[in-house]
Amino acid sequence: MQLDLLLTGGPVRTRDPLDAPGAFAEALGVKDGRIAYLGTAADAPRAARVVELEGRLVTPGVIDSHNHLLLGFDPDAVSLEGAEDLGTVRTRIADLAARRPDLSWICAENAVYSVVTGRRPNADDLAGLTDRPIFITTYDQHSVWLNEVALRALGISGGGDIAWGNPERDANGEPTGWVTDFYTSAMTTRGLAELQRDIPLYSPERRARRLRQSLDMAASVGITTAVEPQVPLAELHLLEALRDEEGPRSRVIAALFHPIDSDDAFRRDLKAAIRDTRQDARLRLGPVKLYADDVIEPHTAWMLDDYANRPGHRGQPSARVGALATAIAELDRLGLQTHTHATGDGGIRLALDAIEHAAVVNGTRDRRHGIVHVECLHPDDLPRFAALGVVAAMQPRHASPDLVAGTWMDNIGESRWDRAWRLRSLMESGAHVALSSDWQVGEMDPLVGMYVALTRARLSGADAWTPGERLSLDQAITGYTREGAWAWHAEDRLGSLQVGADADLVVWSDDLYAHANEPAGLLEQRADLTFVGGEVIFDADAAGATEPDRAPAGDCSGHQH
Repeated sequence: MQLDLLLTGGPVRTRDPLDAPGAFAEALGVKDGRIAYLGTAADAPRAARVVELEGRLVTPGVIDSHNHLLLGFDPDAVSLEGAEDLGTVRTRIADLAARRPDLSWICAENAVYSVVTGRRPNADDLAGLTDRPIFITTYDQHSVWLNEVALRALGISGGGDIAWGNPERDANGEPTGWVTDFYTSAMTTRGLAELQRDIPLYSPERRARRLRQSLDMAASVGITTAVEPQVPLAELHLLEALRDEEGPRSRVIAALFHPIDSDDAFRRDLKAAIRDTRQDARLRLGPVKLYADDVIEPHTAWMLDDYANRPGHRGQPSARVGALATAIAELDRLGLQTHTHATGDGGIRLALDAIEHAAVVNGTRDRRHGIVHVECLHPDDLPRFAALGVVAAMQPRHASPDLVAGTWMDNIGESRWDRAWRLRSLMESGAHVALSSDWQVGEMDPLVGMYVALTRARLSGADAWTPGERLSLDQAITGYTREGAWAWHAEDRLGSLQVGADADLVVWSDDLYAHANEPAGLLEQRADLTFVGGEVIFDADAAGATEPDRAPAGDCSGHQH
Protein backbone atom coordinates (compact mmCIF):
# COMPACT_ATOMS: atom_id res chain seq x y z
CA MET A 1 0.00 0.00 0.00
CA GLN A 2 1.22 3.48 -0.85
CA LEU A 3 -0.17 6.28 1.28
CA ASP A 4 -1.28 9.63 -0.06
CA LEU A 5 0.14 11.39 3.02
CA LEU A 6 2.39 10.48 5.93
CA LEU A 7 2.87 12.59 9.06
CA THR A 8 5.92 11.48 10.98
CA GLY A 9 8.47 12.68 13.52
CA GLY A 10 6.16 13.90 16.29
CA PRO A 11 3.60 12.65 18.78
CA VAL A 12 0.27 11.59 17.28
CA ARG A 13 -2.50 11.45 19.89
CA THR A 14 -4.50 8.28 19.21
CA ARG A 15 -7.84 7.20 20.61
CA ASP A 16 -6.22 5.18 23.43
CA PRO A 17 -6.38 6.50 27.02
CA LEU A 18 -3.54 8.81 27.96
CA ASP A 19 -2.05 6.28 30.37
CA ALA A 20 -2.15 3.45 27.80
CA PRO A 21 0.99 2.36 25.92
CA GLY A 22 -0.61 3.26 22.58
CA ALA A 23 -1.74 6.75 23.53
CA PHE A 24 0.75 8.22 21.07
CA ALA A 25 1.90 6.92 17.71
CA GLU A 26 5.03 7.98 15.86
CA ALA A 27 3.39 8.28 12.47
CA LEU A 28 -0.01 8.62 10.81
CA GLY A 29 -0.83 7.74 7.23
CA VAL A 30 -3.73 8.85 5.05
CA LYS A 31 -5.19 7.22 1.96
CA ASP A 32 -8.34 8.24 0.10
CA GLY A 33 -9.25 10.76 2.78
CA ARG A 34 -9.15 8.32 5.68
CA ILE A 35 -6.59 7.29 8.26
CA ALA A 36 -4.90 4.17 6.93
CA TYR A 37 -1.92 3.82 9.24
CA LEU A 38 -1.04 4.51 12.88
CA GLY A 39 2.17 3.15 14.28
CA THR A 40 5.92 3.47 14.33
CA ALA A 41 7.82 5.59 11.89
CA ALA A 42 9.98 2.63 10.92
CA ASP A 43 7.02 0.50 9.85
CA ALA A 44 5.16 3.22 7.99
CA PRO A 45 4.36 2.53 4.31
CA ARG A 46 5.71 4.70 1.53
CA ALA A 47 3.78 7.89 0.85
CA ALA A 48 3.35 10.31 -2.03
CA ARG A 49 3.75 13.21 0.42
CA VAL A 50 5.56 13.26 3.73
CA VAL A 51 5.17 15.95 6.41
CA GLU A 52 8.02 16.02 8.91
CA LEU A 53 6.51 17.00 12.24
CA GLU A 54 9.78 17.85 13.99
CA GLY A 55 8.23 17.21 17.39
CA ARG A 56 4.89 18.93 16.72
CA LEU A 57 1.71 17.32 18.05
CA VAL A 58 -1.00 15.87 15.83
CA THR A 59 -4.54 15.68 17.23
CA PRO A 60 -7.95 15.07 15.73
CA GLY A 61 -9.44 18.12 14.11
CA VAL A 62 -11.34 20.36 16.50
CA ILE A 63 -15.12 20.03 16.54
CA ASP A 64 -16.49 23.38 17.68
CA SER A 65 -19.94 22.41 18.91
CA HIS A 66 -21.38 25.95 19.16
CA ASN A 67 -19.97 28.49 16.72
CA HIS A 68 -22.12 31.31 15.32
CA LEU A 69 -20.59 31.39 11.87
CA LEU A 70 -23.31 33.69 10.56
CA LEU A 71 -22.48 36.39 13.09
CA GLY A 72 -18.76 36.87 12.67
CA PHE A 73 -17.49 40.45 12.52
CA ASP A 74 -18.61 42.92 9.89
CA PRO A 75 -15.94 45.19 8.36
CA ASP A 76 -18.58 47.89 7.76
CA ALA A 77 -19.41 48.04 11.47
CA VAL A 78 -17.24 49.06 14.40
CA SER A 79 -16.23 46.56 17.06
CA LEU A 80 -16.69 47.73 20.65
CA GLU A 81 -14.60 44.86 21.99
CA GLY A 82 -12.62 46.16 24.95
CA ALA A 83 -14.61 49.44 25.10
CA GLU A 84 -15.40 49.45 28.80
CA ASP A 85 -16.62 53.03 29.19
CA LEU A 86 -19.01 55.33 27.39
CA GLY A 87 -16.27 57.69 26.25
CA THR A 88 -14.52 54.92 24.32
CA VAL A 89 -17.81 53.78 22.76
CA ARG A 90 -18.61 57.32 21.62
CA THR A 91 -15.12 57.84 20.20
CA ARG A 92 -15.24 54.66 18.12
CA ILE A 93 -18.71 55.32 16.77
CA ALA A 94 -17.92 58.95 15.94
CA ASP A 95 -14.79 57.80 14.10
CA LEU A 96 -16.76 55.33 11.95
CA ALA A 97 -19.39 57.98 11.19
CA ALA A 98 -16.67 60.44 10.12
CA ARG A 99 -14.83 57.90 7.96
CA ARG A 100 -17.88 56.40 6.27
CA PRO A 101 -20.31 59.03 5.00
CA ASP A 102 -21.59 56.38 2.58
CA LEU A 103 -23.21 54.31 5.34
CA SER A 104 -26.93 54.92 5.85
CA TRP A 105 -26.79 53.32 9.32
CA ILE A 106 -23.87 53.42 11.76
CA CYS A 107 -23.63 49.93 13.22
CA ALA A 108 -21.50 48.62 16.05
CA GLU A 109 -21.04 45.21 17.68
CA ASN A 110 -19.94 43.79 21.04
CA ALA A 111 -21.06 46.46 23.51
CA VAL A 112 -20.85 45.36 27.14
CA TYR A 113 -23.71 45.74 29.59
CA SER A 114 -21.56 47.56 32.12
CA VAL A 115 -20.46 50.37 29.78
CA VAL A 116 -22.54 52.81 31.86
CA THR A 117 -22.25 52.35 35.62
CA GLY A 118 -25.38 51.56 37.57
CA ARG A 119 -27.94 51.57 34.74
CA ARG A 120 -28.75 50.45 31.23
CA PRO A 121 -27.26 52.50 28.37
CA ASN A 122 -29.85 54.68 26.63
CA ALA A 123 -30.39 56.80 23.54
CA ASP A 124 -29.18 59.97 25.25
CA ASP A 125 -25.75 58.36 25.68
CA LEU A 126 -25.40 58.37 21.87
CA ALA A 127 -26.60 61.93 21.29
CA GLY A 128 -24.54 64.28 19.11
CA LEU A 129 -22.45 61.64 17.34
CA THR A 130 -24.17 61.65 13.95
CA ASP A 131 -27.41 62.60 12.27
CA ARG A 132 -27.77 59.01 11.06
CA PRO A 133 -29.41 56.13 12.97
CA ILE A 134 -27.12 54.12 15.25
CA PHE A 135 -27.64 50.39 15.84
CA ILE A 136 -25.46 48.59 18.41
CA THR A 137 -25.60 44.93 19.43
CA THR A 138 -24.37 43.77 22.81
CA TYR A 139 -21.59 41.28 23.29
CA ASP A 140 -24.11 38.45 23.66
CA GLN A 141 -26.45 39.50 20.81
CA HIS A 142 -29.38 39.49 23.24
CA SER A 143 -29.85 43.27 23.39
CA VAL A 144 -29.67 46.25 21.04
CA TRP A 145 -28.85 49.89 21.80
CA LEU A 146 -30.34 52.60 19.56
CA ASN A 147 -30.01 56.38 19.27
CA GLU A 148 -32.94 58.76 18.97
CA VAL A 149 -32.67 58.88 15.17
CA ALA A 150 -32.97 55.09 15.00
CA LEU A 151 -35.94 55.09 17.36
CA ARG A 152 -37.73 57.49 15.02
CA ALA A 153 -36.71 55.64 11.87
CA LEU A 154 -38.06 52.37 13.23
CA GLY A 155 -41.29 53.91 14.48
CA ILE A 156 -40.55 53.04 18.09
CA SER A 157 -40.73 56.69 19.19
CA GLY A 158 -44.28 56.85 17.90
CA GLY A 159 -45.32 53.92 20.08
CA GLY A 160 -44.67 51.24 17.48
CA ASP A 161 -43.33 47.76 18.07
CA ILE A 162 -40.67 45.83 16.19
CA ALA A 163 -40.66 42.12 15.37
CA TRP A 164 -37.01 41.61 16.26
CA GLY A 165 -37.06 42.66 19.92
CA ASN A 166 -38.88 44.30 22.79
CA PRO A 167 -38.20 48.05 23.14
CA GLU A 168 -37.72 49.07 26.76
CA ARG A 169 -39.85 52.06 27.83
CA ASP A 170 -39.62 54.38 30.81
CA ALA A 171 -42.38 55.21 33.32
CA ASN A 172 -43.92 57.66 30.83
CA GLY A 173 -44.03 55.07 28.06
CA GLU A 174 -41.17 56.65 26.13
CA PRO A 175 -38.54 54.36 24.58
CA THR A 176 -35.17 54.41 26.32
CA GLY A 177 -33.14 53.22 23.34
CA TRP A 178 -32.62 49.74 24.78
CA VAL A 179 -34.14 46.65 23.13
CA THR A 180 -34.24 43.25 24.83
CA ASP A 181 -34.85 39.68 23.53
CA PHE A 182 -33.08 40.56 20.31
CA TYR A 183 -31.45 37.36 19.14
CA THR A 184 -34.39 35.05 19.81
CA SER A 185 -36.85 37.45 18.13
CA ALA A 186 -34.56 38.40 15.23
CA MET A 187 -34.23 34.82 14.02
CA THR A 188 -37.97 34.26 13.62
CA THR A 189 -39.30 34.49 10.07
CA ARG A 190 -41.03 37.82 10.66
CA GLY A 191 -38.24 39.20 12.82
CA LEU A 192 -35.54 38.42 10.29
CA ALA A 193 -37.59 39.86 7.43
CA GLU A 194 -38.05 43.17 9.27
CA LEU A 195 -34.43 43.23 10.41
CA GLN A 196 -33.11 42.72 6.88
CA ARG A 197 -35.55 45.31 5.55
CA ASP A 198 -34.42 48.00 8.02
CA ILE A 199 -30.85 47.28 9.17
CA PRO A 200 -28.12 46.99 6.48
CA LEU A 201 -25.89 45.00 8.85
CA TYR A 202 -28.21 42.01 8.37
CA SER A 203 -28.55 42.03 4.59
CA PRO A 204 -28.14 38.57 3.01
CA GLU A 205 -24.99 39.74 1.23
CA ARG A 206 -23.31 40.85 4.46
CA ARG A 207 -24.44 37.71 6.29
CA ALA A 208 -22.94 35.57 3.50
CA ARG A 209 -19.68 37.52 3.68
CA ARG A 210 -19.44 36.97 7.42
CA LEU A 211 -20.13 33.26 6.98
CA ARG A 212 -17.20 32.91 4.57
CA GLN A 213 -14.89 34.90 6.84
CA SER A 214 -15.87 32.82 9.85
CA LEU A 215 -15.14 29.57 8.05
CA ASP A 216 -11.77 30.87 6.87
CA MET A 217 -10.99 31.66 10.49
CA ALA A 218 -12.18 28.23 11.60
CA ALA A 219 -9.71 26.50 9.32
CA SER A 220 -6.89 28.76 10.54
CA VAL A 221 -7.37 27.73 14.18
CA GLY A 222 -7.69 23.97 13.65
CA ILE A 223 -11.48 23.63 13.50
CA THR A 224 -12.48 20.91 11.04
CA THR A 225 -16.18 20.79 11.99
CA ALA A 226 -18.16 23.83 13.11
CA VAL A 227 -21.70 23.64 14.44
CA GLU A 228 -23.71 26.74 13.46
CA PRO A 229 -26.27 26.59 16.27
CA GLN A 230 -29.01 28.94 15.08
CA VAL A 231 -29.94 28.99 11.40
CA PRO A 232 -33.36 30.41 10.50
CA LEU A 233 -35.11 28.46 7.76
CA ALA A 234 -35.05 31.68 5.72
CA GLU A 235 -31.22 31.67 5.72
CA LEU A 236 -30.60 28.01 5.01
CA HIS A 237 -29.86 29.00 1.40
CA LEU A 238 -26.70 30.83 2.56
CA LEU A 239 -25.21 27.58 3.82
CA GLU A 240 -26.33 25.67 0.75
CA ALA A 241 -24.68 28.21 -1.54
CA LEU A 242 -21.45 28.03 0.43
CA ARG A 243 -21.44 24.24 0.26
CA ASP A 244 -21.63 24.43 -3.52
CA GLU A 245 -18.68 26.81 -3.85
CA GLU A 246 -15.32 25.41 -4.88
CA GLY A 247 -12.47 25.08 -2.42
CA PRO A 248 -11.80 23.12 0.75
CA ARG A 249 -13.40 24.29 3.99
CA SER A 250 -14.31 23.00 7.40
CA ARG A 251 -17.39 20.83 7.67
CA VAL A 252 -20.58 22.53 8.89
CA ILE A 253 -23.39 21.09 10.98
CA ALA A 254 -26.36 23.46 10.96
CA ALA A 255 -28.94 23.61 13.74
CA LEU A 256 -32.24 25.03 12.52
CA PHE A 257 -33.89 27.58 14.81
CA HIS A 258 -37.22 26.69 16.42
CA PRO A 259 -39.01 29.70 17.96
CA ILE A 260 -40.49 28.40 21.18
CA ASP A 261 -44.05 29.37 20.26
CA SER A 262 -43.97 27.50 16.93
CA ASP A 263 -46.67 24.94 16.19
CA ASP A 264 -46.79 21.47 14.69
CA ALA A 265 -46.95 22.91 11.16
CA PHE A 266 -43.61 24.68 11.69
CA ARG A 267 -42.07 21.48 13.04
CA ARG A 268 -43.23 19.66 9.93
CA ASP A 269 -41.57 22.40 7.85
CA LEU A 270 -38.33 21.81 9.76
CA LYS A 271 -38.52 18.10 9.11
CA ALA A 272 -39.22 18.72 5.42
CA ALA A 273 -36.28 21.14 5.12
CA ILE A 274 -33.94 18.58 6.63
CA ARG A 275 -35.33 15.86 4.35
CA ASP A 276 -35.20 17.94 1.18
CA THR A 277 -31.83 19.68 1.61
CA ARG A 278 -28.97 17.95 -0.13
CA GLN A 279 -26.58 16.98 2.61
CA ASP A 280 -23.04 15.68 2.24
CA ALA A 281 -19.74 15.54 4.06
CA ARG A 282 -19.46 19.34 4.01
CA LEU A 283 -22.98 20.31 5.18
CA ARG A 284 -25.25 18.41 7.49
CA LEU A 285 -28.56 19.44 9.05
CA GLY A 286 -30.35 17.86 11.96
CA PRO A 287 -30.19 19.42 15.41
CA VAL A 288 -32.87 21.95 16.30
CA LYS A 289 -32.13 25.05 18.41
CA LEU A 290 -34.51 26.06 21.21
CA TYR A 291 -34.37 28.33 24.25
CA ALA A 292 -35.27 27.40 27.82
CA ASP A 293 -34.37 30.85 29.18
CA ASP A 294 -32.33 33.94 28.31
CA VAL A 295 -29.10 35.18 29.94
CA ILE A 296 -27.93 35.98 33.45
CA GLU A 297 -26.43 39.44 32.87
CA PRO A 298 -29.72 41.33 32.32
CA HIS A 299 -31.47 39.15 34.94
CA THR A 300 -33.50 37.32 32.26
CA ALA A 301 -32.21 33.77 32.81
CA TRP A 302 -34.56 31.58 34.86
CA MET A 303 -33.20 30.98 38.38
CA LEU A 304 -34.48 28.59 41.04
CA ASP A 305 -33.85 31.25 43.68
CA ASP A 306 -33.74 35.04 43.59
CA TYR A 307 -30.90 36.88 41.93
CA ALA A 308 -28.40 37.92 44.60
CA ASN A 309 -28.72 41.63 43.79
CA ARG A 310 -32.41 41.69 42.90
CA PRO A 311 -34.51 40.22 45.73
CA GLY A 312 -37.85 38.88 44.61
CA HIS A 313 -36.74 38.41 41.00
CA ARG A 314 -35.79 35.08 39.40
CA GLY A 315 -36.01 35.89 35.71
CA GLN A 316 -38.35 33.80 33.60
CA PRO A 317 -38.48 30.86 31.21
CA SER A 318 -38.51 31.64 27.50
CA ALA A 319 -42.07 30.38 27.12
CA ARG A 320 -45.17 29.52 29.09
CA VAL A 321 -45.02 26.51 31.38
CA GLY A 322 -45.11 23.26 29.40
CA ALA A 323 -44.24 24.76 26.01
CA LEU A 324 -40.65 23.55 26.00
CA ALA A 325 -41.65 20.03 27.04
CA THR A 326 -44.24 19.93 24.26
CA ALA A 327 -41.78 21.15 21.63
CA ILE A 328 -38.98 18.77 22.59
CA ALA A 329 -41.36 15.80 22.83
CA GLU A 330 -42.71 16.51 19.33
CA LEU A 331 -39.26 17.07 17.83
CA ASP A 332 -38.02 13.91 19.50
CA ARG A 333 -41.03 12.01 18.10
CA LEU A 334 -40.13 13.27 14.63
CA GLY A 335 -36.63 11.82 15.07
CA LEU A 336 -34.91 15.17 15.58
CA GLN A 337 -32.13 16.01 18.02
CA THR A 338 -32.37 19.25 20.03
CA HIS A 339 -29.82 21.83 21.15
CA THR A 340 -31.39 23.93 23.90
CA HIS A 341 -29.96 27.15 25.32
CA ALA A 342 -30.16 27.19 29.13
CA THR A 343 -28.02 29.31 31.45
CA GLY A 344 -29.80 29.69 34.80
CA ASP A 345 -30.26 26.72 37.12
CA GLY A 346 -34.01 27.00 36.58
CA GLY A 347 -33.62 27.01 32.80
CA ILE A 348 -31.28 24.02 32.93
CA ARG A 349 -33.73 22.06 35.08
CA LEU A 350 -36.56 23.00 32.72
CA ALA A 351 -34.58 21.64 29.76
CA LEU A 352 -33.61 18.44 31.58
CA ASP A 353 -37.23 17.86 32.60
CA ALA A 354 -38.38 18.36 29.01
CA ILE A 355 -35.80 15.92 27.62
CA GLU A 356 -36.68 13.34 30.27
CA HIS A 357 -40.37 13.76 29.44
CA ALA A 358 -39.68 13.24 25.71
CA ALA A 359 -37.82 9.99 26.35
CA VAL A 360 -40.67 8.68 28.51
CA VAL A 361 -43.56 9.54 26.19
CA ASN A 362 -41.76 8.48 23.00
CA GLY A 363 -39.70 5.60 24.33
CA THR A 364 -36.63 6.95 22.55
CA ARG A 365 -33.03 6.07 23.33
CA ASP A 366 -29.70 7.61 22.39
CA ARG A 367 -31.15 10.77 20.85
CA ARG A 368 -28.29 12.76 22.42
CA HIS A 369 -30.24 15.93 23.00
CA GLY A 370 -27.98 18.77 24.11
CA ILE A 371 -28.15 21.64 26.58
CA VAL A 372 -25.89 24.52 25.67
CA HIS A 373 -24.02 26.85 28.08
CA VAL A 374 -25.01 25.18 31.41
CA GLU A 375 -23.69 28.20 33.30
CA CYS A 376 -25.22 27.79 36.75
CA LEU A 377 -25.98 24.14 37.51
CA HIS A 378 -27.84 23.09 40.67
CA PRO A 379 -26.08 20.15 42.38
CA ASP A 380 -29.23 18.01 42.21
CA ASP A 381 -29.23 18.25 38.42
CA LEU A 382 -25.57 17.44 37.80
CA PRO A 383 -26.01 13.62 37.68
CA ARG A 384 -29.02 13.89 35.38
CA PHE A 385 -26.87 14.67 32.32
CA ALA A 386 -25.19 11.26 32.40
CA ALA A 387 -28.37 9.47 33.46
CA LEU A 388 -30.40 10.94 30.59
CA GLY A 389 -27.62 10.82 27.97
CA VAL A 390 -27.79 14.60 27.59
CA VAL A 391 -24.81 16.42 26.08
CA ALA A 392 -23.53 19.47 27.95
CA ALA A 393 -22.32 21.80 25.19
CA MET A 394 -20.14 24.23 27.12
CA GLN A 395 -17.64 27.02 26.55
CA PRO A 396 -14.57 27.08 28.83
CA ARG A 397 -13.74 30.66 27.86
CA HIS A 398 -16.98 31.87 29.48
CA ALA A 399 -15.62 30.78 32.87
CA SER A 400 -12.83 33.35 32.69
CA PRO A 401 -13.04 36.42 34.94
CA ASP A 402 -12.29 38.39 31.77
CA LEU A 403 -15.91 37.76 30.88
CA VAL A 404 -17.81 37.17 34.12
CA ALA A 405 -16.20 39.35 36.79
CA GLY A 406 -18.67 42.06 37.66
CA THR A 407 -22.18 41.64 36.30
CA TRP A 408 -22.41 37.83 36.07
CA MET A 409 -20.72 37.15 39.40
CA ASP A 410 -22.70 39.90 41.15
CA ASN A 411 -26.03 38.73 39.77
CA ILE A 412 -25.48 35.12 40.80
CA GLY A 413 -23.87 35.90 44.15
CA GLU A 414 -20.80 34.28 45.66
CA SER A 415 -22.82 31.56 47.39
CA ARG A 416 -23.61 30.10 43.94
CA TRP A 417 -20.22 30.51 42.27
CA ASP A 418 -19.50 26.84 42.88
CA ARG A 419 -22.30 26.05 40.39
CA ALA A 420 -20.57 27.91 37.56
CA TRP A 421 -19.45 26.03 34.41
CA ARG A 422 -18.95 22.69 36.18
CA LEU A 423 -16.82 21.20 33.44
CA ARG A 424 -14.77 18.80 35.53
CA SER A 425 -17.67 17.68 37.70
CA LEU A 426 -19.80 16.87 34.68
CA MET A 427 -17.01 14.96 32.95
CA GLU A 428 -16.25 12.98 36.09
CA SER A 429 -19.95 12.15 36.50
CA GLY A 430 -19.84 10.34 33.16
CA ALA A 431 -21.62 13.05 31.19
CA HIS A 432 -20.59 13.91 27.66
CA VAL A 433 -19.21 17.46 27.62
CA ALA A 434 -18.67 18.89 24.13
CA LEU A 435 -16.54 22.04 24.23
CA SER A 436 -16.87 25.03 21.95
CA SER A 437 -16.12 28.72 21.44
CA ASP A 438 -19.54 30.37 21.03
CA TRP A 439 -17.84 32.60 18.47
CA GLN A 440 -18.06 35.55 18.26
CA VAL A 441 -19.07 35.80 21.90
CA GLY A 442 -15.70 34.23 22.72
CA GLU A 443 -12.54 33.91 20.64
CA MET A 444 -12.85 31.14 18.07
CA ASP A 445 -9.35 29.80 18.78
CA PRO A 446 -9.63 26.53 20.77
CA LEU A 447 -6.22 27.17 22.33
CA VAL A 448 -7.82 30.06 24.24
CA GLY A 449 -10.56 27.72 25.44
CA MET A 450 -8.02 25.11 26.46
CA TYR A 451 -6.02 27.67 28.42
CA VAL A 452 -9.08 28.79 30.38
CA ALA A 453 -10.21 25.20 30.90
CA LEU A 454 -6.85 24.51 32.57
CA THR A 455 -6.66 27.73 34.60
CA ARG A 456 -10.12 29.32 35.12
CA ALA A 457 -8.17 32.59 34.92
CA ARG A 458 -7.96 35.74 32.81
CA LEU A 459 -5.76 35.51 29.74
CA SER A 460 -3.23 37.51 31.74
CA GLY A 461 -3.13 34.63 34.24
CA ALA A 462 -4.71 36.70 37.01
CA ASP A 463 -7.81 36.16 39.14
CA ALA A 464 -8.28 32.41 38.77
CA TRP A 465 -11.51 31.23 40.39
CA THR A 466 -13.44 27.99 41.05
CA PRO A 467 -10.24 25.95 40.65
CA GLY A 468 -12.02 22.70 41.46
CA GLU A 469 -13.53 22.75 37.97
CA ARG A 470 -10.22 22.96 36.10
CA LEU A 471 -9.63 20.34 33.42
CA SER A 472 -6.46 18.55 32.45
CA LEU A 473 -5.13 19.29 28.97
CA ASP A 474 -6.13 15.84 27.77
CA GLN A 475 -9.67 16.33 29.08
CA ALA A 476 -9.85 19.64 27.23
CA ILE A 477 -8.60 18.15 23.97
CA THR A 478 -11.06 15.28 24.33
CA GLY A 479 -13.89 17.76 24.90
CA TYR A 480 -12.99 19.58 21.69
CA THR A 481 -12.66 16.41 19.63
CA ARG A 482 -14.05 13.03 20.66
CA GLU A 483 -16.88 14.42 22.79
CA GLY A 484 -17.94 16.74 20.00
CA ALA A 485 -18.09 13.82 17.59
CA TRP A 486 -20.23 11.82 20.02
CA ALA A 487 -22.57 14.76 20.52
CA TRP A 488 -23.40 14.80 16.82
CA HIS A 489 -23.55 11.00 16.24
CA ALA A 490 -20.27 11.04 14.32
CA GLU A 491 -17.92 9.16 16.63
CA ASP A 492 -17.38 6.38 14.09
CA ARG A 493 -15.60 8.74 11.69
CA LEU A 494 -14.71 12.01 13.42
CA GLY A 495 -13.12 13.17 16.66
CA SER A 496 -10.41 10.56 17.14
CA LEU A 497 -7.36 9.23 15.36
CA GLN A 498 -8.06 5.60 14.50
CA VAL A 499 -7.66 3.57 11.34
CA GLY A 500 -10.71 4.00 9.16
CA ALA A 501 -11.70 7.42 10.52
CA ASP A 502 -11.87 10.49 8.30
CA ALA A 503 -8.49 12.21 8.16
CA ASP A 504 -9.59 15.43 9.90
CA LEU A 505 -6.37 16.46 11.63
CA VAL A 506 -4.48 19.36 13.15
CA VAL A 507 -0.71 19.76 13.29
CA TRP A 508 -0.03 22.22 16.11
CA SER A 509 3.04 24.43 16.26
CA ASP A 510 4.46 22.49 19.22
CA ASP A 511 3.71 19.49 21.41
CA LEU A 512 0.82 20.97 23.40
CA TYR A 513 1.36 18.40 26.17
CA ALA A 514 4.68 20.10 26.91
CA HIS A 515 2.60 23.04 28.20
CA ALA A 516 0.18 21.02 30.33
CA ASN A 517 1.76 22.23 33.59
CA GLU A 518 2.38 25.81 32.40
CA PRO A 519 -0.78 26.55 30.38
CA ALA A 520 0.29 30.10 29.47
CA GLY A 521 2.45 28.47 26.81
CA LEU A 522 -0.68 27.33 24.98
CA LEU A 523 -1.45 30.96 24.14
CA GLU A 524 1.83 31.18 22.23
CA GLN A 525 0.91 28.29 19.91
CA ARG A 526 -1.12 28.03 16.73
CA ALA A 527 -2.48 25.53 14.22
CA ASP A 528 0.23 25.00 11.62
CA LEU A 529 -1.73 22.65 9.34
CA THR A 530 -5.42 21.80 9.25
CA PHE A 531 -6.67 18.84 7.20
CA VAL A 532 -10.22 17.80 6.33
CA GLY A 533 -10.51 14.40 4.72
CA GLY A 534 -6.76 14.39 4.22
CA GLU A 535 -6.86 17.66 2.25
CA VAL A 536 -5.10 20.77 3.55
CA ILE A 537 -7.60 23.53 4.30
CA PHE A 538 -5.08 25.75 6.10
CA ASP A 539 -1.31 26.03 6.01
CA ALA A 540 0.09 28.68 8.35
CA ASP A 541 3.33 29.02 6.42
CA ALA A 542 1.57 29.44 3.09
CA ALA A 543 -0.83 31.94 4.67
CA GLY A 544 2.03 33.94 6.16
CA ALA A 545 0.57 33.52 9.63
CA THR A 546 2.48 34.90 12.58
CA GLU A 547 2.43 33.97 16.23
CA PRO A 548 -0.96 34.81 17.76
CA ASP A 549 -1.44 38.12 19.55
CA ARG A 550 -3.87 37.43 22.38
CA ALA A 551 -4.05 40.48 24.56
CA PRO A 552 -6.18 39.86 27.63
CA ALA A 553 -9.79 40.88 27.20
CA GLY A 554 -11.35 43.49 29.43
CA ASP A 555 -14.32 42.98 31.71
CA CYS A 556 -16.82 41.95 29.07
CA SER A 557 -19.75 41.24 31.35
CA GLY A 558 -22.31 39.74 29.02
CA HIS A 559 -22.33 36.70 26.79
CA GLN A 560 -24.07 33.61 25.45
CA HIS A 561 -26.72 33.01 22.91
